[in-house]
Amino acid sequence: MIYPGFLRALRRGPATTRYPFGDDPGAGPAPTPAPVSATGTVPASPLRLSLAIRHVDAGSCNGCESEIAMLASCVYDLTRLGFVFTPSPRHADLLLVTGVVTEAMVPVLRQTYEAMPAPKRVVAVGGCALGDSLFALQPGVRGTLEGVVPVDVRVPGCPPTPRAILDGILEAVGRTPAWAKEAAAR
Repeated sequence: MIYPGFLRALRRGPATTRYPFGDDPGAGPAPTPAPVSATGTVPASPLRLSLAIRHVDAGSCNGCESEIAMLASCVYDLTRLGFVFTPSPRHADLLLVTGVVTEAMVPVLRQTYEAMPAPKRVVAVGGCALGDSLFALQPGVRGTLEGVVPVDVRVPGCPPTPRAILDGILEAVGRTPAWAKEAAAR
C-alpha cells in the first residue's frame, strides 16, 4: 500500500544535500535588486518560487545539452530550487535555447515563444545561440537568437558550464546567484 510509505517520506523530509555554492538561492525571501544581464537590466520578475523550463535545441552539437543534463544531477539539483523541465511550452515560464538558429527552426522558435503564457523569459545558452560560433555564417543559419525572439539573458561559452547555465536561469527569474552574494559581501 502506498499510503504508509508516503507518510514515512513526509516525516523524513527531503533527501537532498546542501546547495554547493554557498547560500541556497531558493531559501528565504528573494533579493530585491534586479541583476544585470548581458542584455541590460532584467525587470523585476514574479517568477520566484517555482519555474517550468522549456528547452529547445535549435541545432547544436549536443555539448550544451550535456551540460544542461548535469543540472539534474545531485551536484546542482535543479529541482531543489523549484525548477523543472516541461515538454509543453504552454506550461513553461522560461525558454532555454541552445544551438545555431537555422532557417528551419525560426518558425518553431516563434511558435514556442508565442505559446508560452506571460510572464515569460528567454535564456540563450552557448556561443551558437549568441552567434559566436563558426557556424554563424553558414548557409541556412539565421544568426543569433535575438533576431527571432527577445532574449533576456545570454550565457556565453562553448559549452558553458552547468554553474554558468544555472546562474543565467537565476538571473532570468530575478534571483541573485550565490557567487554574486559572496562578491557583494566582500
